[in-house]
Amino acid sequence: MLIGEVARRSGVSARMLRHYESLGLVRPSGRTGSGYREYSGEDIQRIFQIESLRSLGLSLREIGRALDDPSFTPSALVDDLIRQTRERIAAETELLTRLRRIDAADPTGWEDVLQVVALLQALVSKSADARQRAALSSADEVPVPVEALVEAALSETEPNVAGALRWALARWGDSGLALLAEGLGSPVAAVRERAVRSLAEMPGGEATAQLRAALANPDVVVRGYAALVLGTRGVAGVVPTLIDMIVEGRNDTDAADALSVLASDTATADQIATRLVDRLAHDTTEAPARGRLTQALADIPGTRASRALVELSHDVDRAVALTATYLLQLRDTR
Repeated sequence: MLIGEVARRSGVSARMLRHYESLGLVRPSGRTGSGYREYSGEDIQRIFQIESLRSLGLSLREIGRALDDPSFTPSALVDDLIRQTRERIAAETELLTRLRRIDAADPTGWEDVLQVVALLQALVSKSADARQRAALSSADEVPVPVEALVEAALSETEPNVAGALRWALARWGDSGLALLAEGLGSPVAAVRERAVRSLAEMPGGEATAQLRAALANPDVVVRGYAALVLGTRGVAGVVPTLIDMIVEGRNDTDAADALSVLASDTATADQIATRLVDRLAHDTTEAPARGRLTQALADIPGTRASRALVELSHDVDRAVALTATYLLQLRDTR
């Protein structure tokens, strides 16, 4: 078969076939009387083998070794190709993400594009100062895309930078809420905590709704942060979670403060006091927890809390009795 026919059937151009021949990859088995290259069936099969290996990303040099060296084993080469492909995919994915974020900024000119690129690079800088400046400048004329801010907030370990990023996200309103909510499901505990802390600083009803949903999160830290914020926002449904925090000694002072905020009317105050007393009477409540529950009654107004403290001033646990007596004295001076 002549070179033109081989090119037509194989899809490999005559020029490339000549190149293969110059490298010694394919050598036509014969020549016609006129001197034209003539390819046998085995030659054509080898061409298809070369093309198959090229499709895997092998270089022509590697293909020559693979086909001609009997001792050549493909496993190491295939492993290397897998590594190279993963690195290339990661690089391309990163580039695609950067391009999408630039597009989301809706730049009007190349000056805007360059400004967004500079801000995106600053957000991942090794310098905490550079990351903080990028976060604080995100509200400028060409803002940092919210996806980049969320990604930075969920990975930031420096407290000052993290605070700047949460401030920047709050200025975006509801735009980053869905992405932050996704962070609550991260397998990494630190990411979940950063997500709920960011949500805690987001204003508005949608953020409150996301925090309500976070009360069902399996992570106790996430539930705790959500409950504290919702308590300060007047969401009475978090009372059981706040009391659990007091019993377990997790941010118990903040939880007690949140309960005092919720106890803004007589009915709610009495309900909170009743719940605290019920937990105090629970057989499995240990002595330190009983002390914290007693202290939590301090800022709960109303007669129900006062009666509970009177009863607790005679408690068999001396520490609880002394705490209740002291708190009663404070109430009398108010």
